[in-house]
Amino acid sequence: MPHAPRIELHPVNQRVQVHVDGKLLVEIIKSTQALELRETDYPPRHYFPREDVRMGLLTISETTTHCPFKGHTVYFSLGDNKDIAWSYEQPIEGMEAIADWVAFGGEENE
Repeated sequence: MPHAPRIELHPVNQRVQVHVDGKLLVEIIKSTQALELRETDYPPRHYFPREDVRMGLLTISETTTHCPFKGHTVYFSLGDNKDIAWSYEQPIEGMEAIADWVAFGGEENE
């Protein structure tokens, strides 16, 4: 029996918004502008191209991590909300589709 891949990427076929403290950070209407990353043992996460994220509201955090399945992670904060978003600037081979895209923790999708 074949194993399901650890990580799968799917286009998002719905309108997506991300709010933090009442601030709209992302609004995606077209299905091709966002990806849902499904990873074994983790909740699905939406990834957005930076041009669709209000990056000017975010600051780069000092936090960094490394995921063996995606690569080196850079985090972003919004005011007192630390590490609310992250990005893989140089993802590992096979994950290039999310290079420089941004994901948010605790997304509020509408």
